[in-house]
Amino acid sequence: MTASKSSRARNARTGAQASAARNATKGGTAVKNGSTTKNDSAARAGSASRNGGAGGNRTVTTDGGRGQARTMATRNGAAERGARTQAVPDTAAQGGPAPWLQLTTFLLALAGLGVSIYLTIAHFTESTLAGCSESGLVNCTKVTTSPQSYVFGIPVAVLGLAFYVFAVAIMSPWAWRASRREVHLVRIASMVAGIGFVLYLIYAELLIIGSICLYCTSVHAITFVLFVLTAIAAAAWGLKPGAAWNFRFARQLRLAPQPD
Repeated sequence: MTASKSSRARNARTGAQASAARNATKGGTAVKNGSTTKNDSAARAGSASRNGGAGGNRTVTTDGGRGQARTMATRNGAAERGARTQAVPDTAAQGGPAPWLQLTTFLLALAGLGVSIYLTIAHFTESTLAGCSESGLVNCTKVTTSPQSYVFGIPVAVLGLAFYVFAVAIMSPWAWRASRREVHLVRIASMVAGIGFVLYLIYAELLIIGSICLYCTSVHAITFVLFVLTAIAAAAWGLKPGAAWNFRFARQLRLAPQPD
């Protein structure tokens, strides 16, 4: 009986140890499996992270390519607009007032210069002006030899000559097409001064001398017409006709539909 009880006790202890060993083995496997799971999770997470990074790189590269394409397109568009704008100054030479006005003012200035040269020569040579009466209301000699034929000690004929030398230059088509605003300001200022001087001479002839000179009157008429045409040009085209036309032409180019 005692031996049987001892055997059963040993068997029980042996079974308990075996059961504990099996439980430990299962626990170790579970731990190992958990490590494996963790490793798999980490591997998957790492793979996902790497894949995500690769995808991010591809996205960045794609966006960068699109950005570079947009930049290149913008630069190409700017270059095309620049090329069109650079072509404007070549055509801008046709700007300014209408050609008929440019030519008319230039020819009138030449005519005034011619008459002024003749009056200056007649003044210094004291010769009689051709075709001009010397009695009555029309009396060229009386006018050209009067005290009013001098202003500040300078003969009026010389002042007229200097004025029309300048008028020929400022009324030339090249001056009308100038892009500098100062040129057009000087033109209209000179015409205002010229018409003011003409009004004084007309006053002197009619109210002080009591006679008129046909040649002087022709110069007065030419100056008046030049003044009117210059005022019309300034009102219609502004004080910088060439640049204003250039701006309008460039604006038309920008608004015009461009071919693909």
